[in-house]
Amino acid sequence: MPTEAPTDGHLPHLRRAGLGGVAMTVDSAVADYIAALPDGRREIVRAVHERIRAEVPELDVRMWTRFIGYGTYHYRYASGREGDWFPVGLTNNKQYVSLYICAADQQGYLAEANAERLGRVSVGMSCIRFRRLDDLDIDVAGELVRRAANLVAAGRFAM
Repeated sequence: MPTEAPTDGHLPHLRRAGLGGVAMTVDSAVADYIAALPDGRREIVRAVHERIRAEVPELDVRMWTRFIGYGTYHYRYASGREGDWFPVGLTNNKQYVSLYICAADQQGYLAEANAERLGRVSVGMSCIRFRRLDDLDIDVAGELVRRAANLVAAGRFAM
């Protein structure tokens, strides 16, 4: 389910590129991160990264500690806790690659609601875990990435 709704009337936002959907530049740390990955994983992360960029070229791309983050939004809970997060994230882990799709609609978290369509993956709420690129249905993942960016821009995010 989506996170708590903001209480101050302000919707979370994405920091988007300039007018006309001009693509944002990719943080050089992202290229360095991908280049430093071991053989096999580098190709998987690069392929998923390229697909995400094709689906949402208007989102900024940068490193968030160990995650490649695509876009950003600000959230504020009724409790007063607030911060920034990405609607789409990608990271390499020891045993698998994780794709995070941090958005929800009426059916719940996008990743969880579409788990059966994503291929031979493990899904938990907004996280999609896979070991090989051919385990992931990249077309479905691309569709969910685009939908996540649209939902988050409309104030529907999940963490």
